[in-house]
Amino acid sequence: MSLHVDVPNQWRLQSPGHAGWTRTARPDDPNKYFIVSADCHANEPSTLWAERIDKKYRERIPRVITDASGVMWRVSEGHRPDRLRVNELEGEDMLRQKAGADPRDRLRDHDRDGIDAEIIFPNKGLSMWATPDAVFAQAQCRVFNEWAWETFGPYNDRLSPVAAIATADLEGSIAEVQRVATLGFRALTLPCKPVWGAHDVDHPNYNLPVFDPLWAVIQDTGLPITFHVSTGRDPRASRGNGGAVINYVSHSLSPTIEPVANLCASGVFERFPGLRFATIEAGIGWVPWMLDAMDEAYRKHHFWVRPKLKHLPSEYYRMHGFASFQEDRVGLALAERFDLADSFMWGNDYPHHEGTWPHSAEAIERTMSGLSDDSRAKILGLNAAGLFKFDVRRSRAAS
Repeated sequence: MSLHVDVPNQWRLQSPGHAGWTRTARPDDPNKYFIVSADCHANEPSTLWAERIDKKYRERIPRVITDASGVMWRVSEGHRPDRLRVNELEGEDMLRQKAGADPRDRLRDHDRDGIDAEIIFPNKGLSMWATPDAVFAQAQCRVFNEWAWETFGPYNDRLSPVAAIATADLEGSIAEVQRVATLGFRALTLPCKPVWGAHDVDHPNYNLPVFDPLWAVIQDTGLPITFHVSTGRDPRASRGNGGAVINYVSHSLSPTIEPVANLCASGVFERFPGLRFATIEAGIGWVPWMLDAMDEAYRKHHFWVRPKLKHLPSEYYRMHGFASFQEDRVGLALAERFDLADSFMWGNDYPHHEGTWPHSAEAIERTMSGLSDDSRAKILGLNAAGLFKFDVRRSRAAS
């Protein structure tokens, strides 16, 4: 299918090329890398939760309202109102806004972009955790999980949805993990902070043993855990001048460090060595710094640190952790230097505007020329294939 690239998106076509590469990310390359997008998004029906959730919750689900000036706002319990700008989009930006609803269209879009398999996260459903009522959040997660498996389950060799879990409802989470594992989901997604909202020292967090029963069940299923950016608290904490940039960098991306530190510094992996986790869409440039910062704190604050660990926090990360990104030149420049090529996973974030679809090959060429062929292969697909258990030989053939 031909694609007209409008002026605001022509920068996406810029590429230094792939001179010297023995294989590429180009979809017409007969020796193309096996590519897994570790971060894609569904395009759920706008009526999904209204039609499926228990009627006692229907007045509380996230909804869209139109004010007296004709401006559309997305409203939910835990977010400040979010202005929708759908009618202001055009060209390729509008294409991204509408893509992804039909599995067959997704397969065609991925074929055009060179993607062999994808992990699918909620889209509208990222608001499911935006409530202080964990049982209500869990009810919304179950609606998404049921719809996601009905929609994408038949295509699970290539289109694999995550199962969403509202961890503040511990009993409900355990039951839902067991249910979705039986269905055949490849992964779970948990909010970056279990209890929605601003930091509160009295809120239980993932470093505490209260979550051990959940970790035990997850370990038994063998499913990896993911923490998607902008879950756990409202990422739009700034307003006014520069707010869009401030919110994206300070209030959306950076809080994803918290669950990593919670798991790696607390002894969770000593009690549950079978757990594996990934941060999603938060970038990778911060990972080397974080590993050094955790180790420095562990060594220099030894008189405060409890429990004493068998390994340094950074070692637990390398044994159990992964991180996904779209375009992160700094992180990629550090990947081999800090021995993290086995921990990083690429994603095209289809169909979101922050992503690289439908020009992923160009983005890969812009950012990955400094890597060895072996590291590119791992980061583009093999790491994700191992974590999410895709069959590298069958995924492409399944289309």
